[in-house]
Amino acid sequence: MVKGWNWDGFFEYLTNTYILEGAAVTLGLTIAAMTLGVVAGCVVALMRMSPFRILSNIAYFYTWLIRGTPLLVQLIIIYTGLPQIGIKFSVLEATLIGLVMNEAAYLSEIIRSGISSVPKGQSNAARAVGMTDVQMMRYIVAPQAARIIIPPLGNSVNGCLKTTSIASIISMEELLRRTQVLIQEKFMVLELFVVAALYYLLMTTAWDLIQRRIERHFGRGYDIKADAAEQR
Repeated sequence: MVKGWNWDGFFEYLTNTYILEGAAVTLGLTIAAMTLGVVAGCVVALMRMSPFRILSNIAYFYTWLIRGTPLLVQLIIIYTGLPQIGIKFSVLEATLIGLVMNEAAYLSEIIRSGISSVPKGQSNAARAVGMTDVQMMRYIVAPQAARIIIPPLGNSVNGCLKTTSIASIISMEELLRRTQVLIQEKFMVLELFVVAALYYLLMTTAWDLIQRRIERHFGRGYDIKADAAEQR
């Protein structure tokens, strides 16, 4: 028996509905932030690569500002700072805005590097056979860029899932916040934090398995060993 450790309390909160709902909120925030973040990241990436200097400079300034400041500070400014100038958001709105802005800044660089990795000669060849820019992006650039983008994009999902815990600072009732509420009521600090850690570990492990399958799918034709293993 470990002194100070409450096994009954640990197992009770391991399946506690309040904690499970918090984990579901964390998962929902991650899905929403990554989905919107990818869309916004594509826009920012294309702006960075635009021949129009003003668009490129705006995108550069955005990524410089967001990547250069902590998400915690950004959330506090959005939720508690902006109301001072008449701009108010709910906890959920402030959380999503902060997460999406943050993810978009990082994902834009991942997407831009993936697109830039495709040899320009292929783009020139696509135009030479009469493809439009949209067709070129869809059939030539995007499939090849995806192989480069998918691994770091998957890592960003993993990171975002854990980063949602920062939203607890503005009282967003995700997994960590609900854990803190129960700690204040039950005073089982270690047990409840371990329960929260296990849920984060479970979700990140599940995503890791999904990410591996996605990477294998988009890596077909490039990884000879992986292709041979699939054929067996």
